[in-house]
Amino acid sequence: MAQEALDANSPVNINVSNQSETQRRKFWFRMTIYTFFLLSGQSVATLLGRLYFDKGGKSKWMGTIVQLIGFPIFLPYYTTPAYKNSASNRIHSKHPSALILVAVYVVLGLLVAANSYMYSVGLQYLPVSTYSLICASQLAFNAFFSYFFNSQKFTPYVVNSLVLLTISSILLVFQTESTDPSKVSKVKYAIGFICTIGASAGYGLVLSLTQFSIQRILKRETFSVVIDMTVYQSLVATCATLVGLFASGEWKGLTKEMNEFELGKVSYVMTLTWTAIGWQVFSIGAVGLIIEVSSLFSNVISVLGLPIIPVLAVIFFHEKMGGVKAISLVLAIWGFISYVYQQYLDHNKSKIENENDKAESELL
Repeated sequence: MAQEALDANSPVNINVSNQSETQRRKFWFRMTIYTFFLLSGQSVATLLGRLYFDKGGKSKWMGTIVQLIGFPIFLPYYTTPAYKNSASNRIHSKHPSALILVAVYVVLGLLVAANSYMYSVGLQYLPVSTYSLICASQLAFNAFFSYFFNSQKFTPYVVNSLVLLTISSILLVFQTESTDPSKVSKVKYAIGFICTIGASAGYGLVLSLTQFSIQRILKRETFSVVIDMTVYQSLVATCATLVGLFASGEWKGLTKEMNEFELGKVSYVMTLTWTAIGWQVFSIGAVGLIIEVSSLFSNVISVLGLPIIPVLAVIFFHEKMGGVKAISLVLAIWGFISYVYQQYLDHNKSKIENENDKAESELL
């Protein structure tokens, strides 16, 4: 026993323990930063996106582009020593060919462009509170795709979460009166609802494919991968939406739109600018959480932020929180809690297994 005590207090064991504690602290620091980026970027960008349409913005393609075009703010990172060291390490390790990388970024970028356009249509035709509640269904779609692409396991709590989130979205179909100040017709409301559901499904697919690409193709989980994935996806998606903007002819009316914007020209530019920055901050947080944990966890944190938006919409846009919408909000939060509880159980199980493995190795 005396010898075991000496071994436990040996410099080697103490050093290993200190390193493990340092790694845990760094992990939770990164998790905190990524979560803050995701929640703040999502809330700010969604509200500003609605403000654009609410105060006179009419271009769906412009509403799409601002979700993607903010990626140049991350270009200075490529001149930093951190990225240069990461690039040096890549040279000495196996990495996929340029053709495979291009294919990955093009496929993901085009999917992101399509999702962003559908989100833009939904945000234009739906009250922002309704829009955000429908977006909660993206967790169900992400879990479905993760089952096939990321070997996600379905437990009773996960299934319960998916059912509740699905019912939460379906309830909004039966909302008879529009709370949108612009008095959107029932046809446009239906189009906005369908587009938002489609975008939520597409976003769930993109998250699952992003995790699959990082783990199976890129095989690297670093901050440089987060930046690369965000920048190259956004670059491809921006090019695709610019084609749509000019092909649709909406670009001809942008000058008139800016002149007639209710808050003025400067506010028009600032609204679009900060919307673009907000979505890029959100993307950094989303991809970062995918690397640290999983695509489903990243989506769970995103869904966590969605109930914040209806509350802010009531404050800033004076939207009504009707009975159906309130029930939908409660079910969405309930579904989120159900999923988080499953994550808690999985974490405890993993912790116990690690402690048992450690105890067995010490005995050996």
